[in-house]
Amino acid sequence: MLKSSLSHLEQKLIGEMQSGFCWRGKLSSSALSTAVAMFALSKVDSRKYSGKINKAASWLLENVNQDGGWGDTPESPSNISTTLLAWSALSLVEKEEPYAKLIERVEQYIKKTTGSLEPADISRTVLGHYGKDRTFSVPILTMCTLAGRLGDDGSEWNYVIQLPFEMSVLPRSFFRLIGLPVVSYALPALIAMGMLRHRKAKGNPLMRIIRNMVAGRSLEVLKSTLPSSGGFLEAVPLTGFVTMSLVAAGCKDESIIGACSGFLEKSFREDGSCPIDTDLATWLTSLSVKALGIESLGAEKSEAITKWLMAQQYRTVHPYTGAAPGGWAWTDLPGGVPDADDTSGALIALKLLNPSCDRQSISAGIGWILDLQNSDGGIPTFCKGWGKLPFDRSCPEITAHALEAFSRWRKEVDDSLGRRMDASMVRGLEYLRSSQKADGSWKPLWFGNQFATNRENPTYGTSRVLMGLNVLQDPEYKTKTEFMIKNAVAWLLNAQNQDHGWGGDKGLQSSIEETALAVNALGGLQERTPEIDEAVMKGAARLLEFTDNSDMPPASPIGLYFSMLWYSERLYPLIFTVSALKVIKGTSK
Repeated sequence: MLKSSLSHLEQKLIGEMQSGFCWRGKLSSSALSTAVAMFALSKVDSRKYSGKINKAASWLLENVNQDGGWGDTPESPSNISTTLLAWSALSLVEKEEPYAKLIERVEQYIKKTTGSLEPADISRTVLGHYGKDRTFSVPILTMCTLAGRLGDDGSEWNYVIQLPFEMSVLPRSFFRLIGLPVVSYALPALIAMGMLRHRKAKGNPLMRIIRNMVAGRSLEVLKSTLPSSGGFLEAVPLTGFVTMSLVAAGCKDESIIGACSGFLEKSFREDGSCPIDTDLATWLTSLSVKALGIESLGAEKSEAITKWLMAQQYRTVHPYTGAAPGGWAWTDLPGGVPDADDTSGALIALKLLNPSCDRQSISAGIGWILDLQNSDGGIPTFCKGWGKLPFDRSCPEITAHALEAFSRWRKEVDDSLGRRMDASMVRGLEYLRSSQKADGSWKPLWFGNQFATNRENPTYGTSRVLMGLNVLQDPEYKTKTEFMIKNAVAWLLNAQNQDHGWGGDKGLQSSIEETALAVNALGGLQERTPEIDEAVMKGAARLLEFTDNSDMPPASPIGLYFSMLWYSERLYPLIFTVSALKVIKGTSK
């Protein structure tokens, strides 16, 4: 049964390939993205985009939760951030039926969460939720203010914190030193929302003079980061927040506003919704290659994928983050930004596809990750040294992914680079040791579980780290990893549910993604006990129940994006399941 199910799912995954060389998948529709996009377009030209706005409003109406709020995906529980943004967007249509009754329900949800509809209570709730990280709290409060939800007596902008957009004109090397209140990838929002608040609210006279002097230069910095697609990071929320802020600040630069509004318009789906991002093509392609292997893909497809992946490597300094050449982004689209996880994924996929591919490109990719390593030994996502805010810190799953990439290419590189890799791996393993929790788990950064404590997903984190450690074959690493592996295995075994699947944490409902990850991690161990084998086979049986030979298993919102926005990816269940079953097939006796 395992063999036939695996064959069926492999063919289905291969059938999802587009243009013969990549996988694009489909991200879940997002109430948050939909609300931000419709509101931003209303600021640009409400008449021109009335069709999009009305259809988006209808989608929000159809997808509101029973409690009167919205979550980030249609399958997500309500949260105050998404609900406040949808509430603000619906100010455009609230006098029309049936939206008036909807607004009453929404406001009841907000009151239960914040205490009242008073601006001070809303502001306190939002700022308290995100803490020192202003990446998302300021955009939420800005949109609420633009929609009139925080009043209109002239004091409403006092509830929006001033972002220091003037800092954007400094050399990028200063950013990590001055402690910007937003993460490294949110510079356009820092500029646009900082300029808007500066022009709408009173402030320190000296700072007003300084900000007036640098406003033009800051706008040029923003323009220099604008991709040809018009979508910053290919992300609807970020692009929408920037667009509405610039328009409200009086910016009439069509090269910016026109490009951004064009991106937002194209992001709407037929049903009126928008996804959180355009796609994760490079990431999904790397994962699919690792799941399938060259034996399932065949020589012709493998060659085409290799050429496509090689073409996605950045050959010049990236204008958005200033990243050096050598890395890969999550997508092949213009708004992508090179990051460590996708660079590691591409390197691993290329090793599996063609071990003799261009060494200069491979060395550049490895060197790019090496240069990113933080002083704590861990690997961050985008930029080195921006460790003050959560989404810029080192993280275990990305570090383990990098170590796996290094291990796979170690014998193929020159001695000089090899020595750097060896030293980096020692530091990376020490970081993993220090970041492992007392119970044996690791907490990931970019994936979570909506129903877990603190919405973390130790099943994902522990499984991903263990999968990386499983590949380290050099005996010298055994003493550094055996204790970590032992504790991680114990945690995963203890977290297996009575239905033999895994959820995001102990006791949480099993999902196909989390079950597949745990089965993959345990099934790929170099040394397995009868207890582990039993857990793996029972987990595999649960996976087969999940899939039940269906064409596309349902996806769960376990992904995190742009300051804790949830998403699901249609291909994750299929890719993760194929990968897990393939590991079992390859290791079963």
